[in-house]
Amino acid sequence: MPVNFDNTEIAFQYRSDKELRQAAFLFSSMASPALTKIGTALTRFSIKAGLPVKSLIKSTIYRQFCGGETLDEAAATARQVGPYGVNIILDYSVEGKEGEAEFDHAVQEVKKAIRSAATQRPYMPFVSVKVTGYARFALLEKWHSGSPLSEAEEAERQRVRDRIEAICQEAAAQDIMVLIDAEESWIQKPVDELADAVMAKYNRGKALVFNTFQLYCHDRLEFLKTSAAKALANGYFLGSKMVRGAYMEKERARAAEMGYPSPIQPDKAATDRDYDAAVRFCLENLDHVATFIGTHNEQSCASAVALMQERKIPTQHPQVWFSQLFGMSDNISFNLAHEGFHIAKYLPYGPVKDVVPYLMRRAEENTSVAGQTGRELALIRKELKRRKH
Repeated sequence: MPVNFDNTEIAFQYRSDKELRQAAFLFSSMASPALTKIGTALTRFSIKAGLPVKSLIKSTIYRQFCGGETLDEAAATARQVGPYGVNIILDYSVEGKEGEAEFDHAVQEVKKAIRSAATQRPYMPFVSVKVTGYARFALLEKWHSGSPLSEAEEAERQRVRDRIEAICQEAAAQDIMVLIDAEESWIQKPVDELADAVMAKYNRGKALVFNTFQLYCHDRLEFLKTSAAKALANGYFLGSKMVRGAYMEKERARAAEMGYPSPIQPDKAATDRDYDAAVRFCLENLDHVATFIGTHNEQSCASAVALMQERKIPTQHPQVWFSQLFGMSDNISFNLAHEGFHIAKYLPYGPVKDVVPYLMRRAEENTSVAGQTGRELALIRKELKRRKH
């Protein structure tokens, strides 16, 4: 039986009429590329200039896509959706920091998040980390290139390893899973190395740590298979979080500018093909692979559900998760949860001014992904109309 992603009563059962009207206004605004471009530019300028726009941001785009400024506020959001079978991934979304003290502070913040998640069982089974939150971009770039590091850089690299280890050690102690985000292709090797090291240590018997595979890169399907073979040979579970990807325009522009072949798939069809093939590979190897299907693509979710039913994989299989971002694709998340599948929503939290880079990406990506904003808006309007009758 396929899951009905058009059931808006289930999709928006946790939202009030007022919240839905606000969401409809937001998505209708984001449907205009020109308006989104002006709005994001003005928001960035206002925050940088210290203008008093925090309350406006918090009551609009922040409320739609974020869980709150503090862990307590994020926990309250988790308790709002948890009773419907929708879990939360805590994502401390402060970006763009570069100092050692800030990296160490970020470690303490995510450890706090892990401990907080452990008190909110079963609503918060995951935390998310970005390696660029714990390491200088330039260091990761040099590390990726294979260039020799100076003695000071080698010590710096060890501190990065120690930070990721400290996070995973805390997660293991609290039995909370860790999702390690993918990064730009020219700093991805260090991320893969770091993820492999902690998976080999902590993914014994089950997956605690997940690496992320961006299938819009044409080499990632093969890398997924290689990673799974390595995990099997070394007696640990591969945690595989699969996404299409987040840096396409930047990747293509850099490749063109620097004169090397683009790492990005030639077209969307190729990305879709590799994504669905990656999901199939994982679902066919659950004896040593845990899979986290991160997508807003209804067809990919439907295909995964069909394959699980075909292979008689239970909806509550501990190593199969579906995921969407908070504030988006509730028609997928809540309908899958209603049918008994494991669902987790990415829930960014943190001070408004620090989370603005994340929010601006959400606005820009919603505008650039063909049909996404229109689909969200149509579903919200459909539910508001249903509630009137």
